[in-house]
Amino acid sequence: MAISGFGRGKGEGATSPPSASAGGASGGGGLGNLTAFIDQGSEFEGKLSFKDTVRIDGSFRGEISSDNTLIVGESGQIAATIHSVCVVISGLVEGDIHASDQIILHKTAVVNGDLDSPTVVMEEGAQLNGSVRMGKDAGGAKKPEAPAGAKTESPPNQGTSD
Repeated sequence: MAISGFGRGKGEGATSPPSASAGGASGGGGLGNLTAFIDQGSEFEGKLSFKDTVRIDGSFRGEISSDNTLIVGESGQIAATIHSVCVVISGLVEGDIHASDQIILHKTAVVNGDLDSPTVVMEEGAQLNGSVRMGKDAGGAKKPEAPAGAKTESPPNQGTSD
């Protein structure tokens, strides 16, 4: 899977990965459309908002909002609340992560915060200190309306009076 190899490794940083030369035809959830790259040793603070894929191998503090994929490399250090479609983590993230599609934690990932996504993938060795919320309603997706007459939560039956 293209996303697994792209979000990892120290030697893949500044050079173009083979999939990047394919003009976005890699099929890895938009990985060929890398919009920004915050390299190791760089520090950035503020509000980051983007539509394509962004990879962070440096340090970022603030808020991140994305319409596609956020990749946190092994040397990446993030202190932020993250809202994205897909989040791939190999470094350190301090803060809550909300993904409408999936969150992937590679074996070098350390996350101190809550995960909220329909799908969470954790490799052996990944560290998570927080809670996980999964399912159709997770990740900030719109909740489907319940069919007419359906009850989402029913209190225990405590007797009826006729």
